[in-house]
Amino acid sequence: IRRQRQMCIRDSAGALLVGASLAAGLGIALSRPVVGIHHLEGHLLSPLLADPRPEFPFVALLVSGGHTQLMAVEGVGRYALLGETVDDAAGEAFDKTASLLGLAYPGGPALSRLAQSGDPKRFAFPRPMIASDGLDFSFSGLKTAALQCVRRHEPDERLRADVAASFQAAVVDVLAAKCLRALEETGMARLVVAGGVGANAALRDRLEKDARRGCAPTTGR
Repeated sequence: IRRQRQMCIRDSAGALLVGASLAAGLGIALSRPVVGIHHLEGHLLSPLLADPRPEFPFVALLVSGGHTQLMAVEGVGRYALLGETVDDAAGEAFDKTASLLGLAYPGGPALSRLAQSGDPKRFAFPRPMIASDGLDFSFSGLKTAALQCVRRHEPDERLRADVAASFQAAVVDVLAAKCLRALEETGMARLVVAGGVGANAALRDRLEKDARRGCAPTTGR
């Protein structure tokens, strides 16, 4: 896990360096100023590229390998942090659990594919902080529960698929519950989901179902 985490950090730094270098080169070639943009704000505003684009205000769930945050968004540059992870981000927990199951990096998509053939009800993994006051998240304990589960059982293909499905179900339950609570507390009627974990099919399906209960989710990268 430590080696994969270090690889993730190196890969992210390399990607940012390539992007910054390309932008600087284009600025010089085109005689245009290069404006720095915080990458989380890029995630946050990426759904504005959708057609139709979401209207302000909205609650945004930023959920990626390094970040899990809920934001109240009144407009461009007008953001208020509602809650965030106190330890591992959701995407980080996906990657670490995938590594535990012998899946290749990046682990999130691989774990999601494996979960499709598993039983999400076989293991009653915890839903950390799902009933706590506030809108913060915690996924470290869930990752540890998956580790202990694998150690207690024979690691066959059925076990791996069921652990993946049960783990994913726990993450989705927590994210969905906190999103609904954020909408209730802010009085907003629209939810935007951004970041790599926003591509998770189980999460998207859950939020689409929740949309029928009164909110309008929009996803972006």
